[in-house]
Amino acid sequence: MLRPPRATGVRALLAAACTAALGVTLLAGTGSATASPEPVAARAPSAAGSKVVGYFTDWGVYQRNYHVKNIETSGSAAKLTHINYAFGNVTGGKCAVGDAYADYQKTYDAASSVDGTADKWDQPVAGSFNQLRELKKKHPGLKVLWSFGGWTWSGGFGEAAKNPAAFASSCYSLVEDPRWADVFDGIDIDWEYPNACGLSCDTSGRAAFKNVMAALRAKFGSSNLVTAAITADASAGGKIEKADYAGAAQYVDWYNPMTYDFFGAWAAQGPTAPHSPLTSYSGIPTQGFHTDAAIQKLKGLGIPANKLLLGIGFYGRGWTGVTQKAPGGTATGPASGTYEQGIDDYKVLKTKCPANGTVAGTAYAYCGNNWWSYDTPSTIAGKMTYKNNQGLGGTFFWELSGDTSNGELIKSIK
Repeated sequence: MLRPPRATGVRALLAAACTAALGVTLLAGTGSATASPEPVAARAPSAAGSKVVGYFTDWGVYQRNYHVKNIETSGSAAKLTHINYAFGNVTGGKCAVGDAYADYQKTYDAASSVDGTADKWDQPVAGSFNQLRELKKKHPGLKVLWSFGGWTWSGGFGEAAKNPAAFASSCYSLVEDPRWADVFDGIDIDWEYPNACGLSCDTSGRAAFKNVMAALRAKFGSSNLVTAAITADASAGGKIEKADYAGAAQYVDWYNPMTYDFFGAWAAQGPTAPHSPLTSYSGIPTQGFHTDAAIQKLKGLGIPANKLLLGIGFYGRGWTGVTQKAPGGTATGPASGTYEQGIDDYKVLKTKCPANGTVAGTAYAYCGNNWWSYDTPSTIAGKMTYKNNQGLGGTFFWELSGDTSNGELIKSIK
């Protein structure tokens, strides 16, 4: 099954009408954890962490022809501390397999497998799960989490939130299925967005996210990782304020605030703006739509800095019909992309439209009448300085296949 790349981050312009429909009333939570949750102790603020978490997409094995072996051959595996495998589905109030063929049925020949051994036609687990198993044998310290939801499948969390304990139990049974329990070290939740709007609008209440995370921690225990990708919308009245992220923080090992996709060609006429600005800048279209605003707002809620990872996009977003190099220009629509309009991988853009400007700690490129923004090794280095100065727990990125074949971007993180 093919699905479009996950749209992460704020996507507020796309969801504006849906958000308005929610109004200002926050509905009461509809579910609570029945098991006794086990909070993760918050450590005292410390030096910046060294976690490097990369998302691997199950659909990447199709058109993109990106497989687990590419994580090894690019040199990325040696630099990663964690892989988030995206995505499992959320449906009927339960966690479910996202793509059975890609996940555990597709067979690999010797040349395309991580360990150089061909899959057998009758082995119980093949696919990317088995390839991840082989990758972990080569890198014993590497951890893998199964990520559920994403832009496309977050609509299922509303039903899950009605009975968090039952949802958590279903997720545990799936992640810890004896066929692949050794592959996974925990679960990552990507709910876009609790009590707010993404592809659809959620009305499960401000307490729903905390209840779900508490139930997951209670079920998965302290020996498994429990993490979550969360909104980076720090605007006044924005998505960070719609759910109890501070209350839920005690149950997670860390959060991945999606500090990218702040702006993009879903606003077809512009203004052009970098999709992952580190800081604000003169002319930014929306106040609070930048990385530092999100980090400061989350820290201001009492979430420990070492439970926040800095998000990096391994792709760019762009417009066409643009007549000025500087940000803030008008456009006629999304620029052409390899798989989807308005978006392309870094590995493509570095040659197709090389960066020739910087703004707010990220890069942009103006070529012909196209305008793109994306991070480069140089701007990532600057963001790593910011990560260290803020004492954050590490870095995460979306996603592995966007990097060059020799892992140019992950090198600048590590």
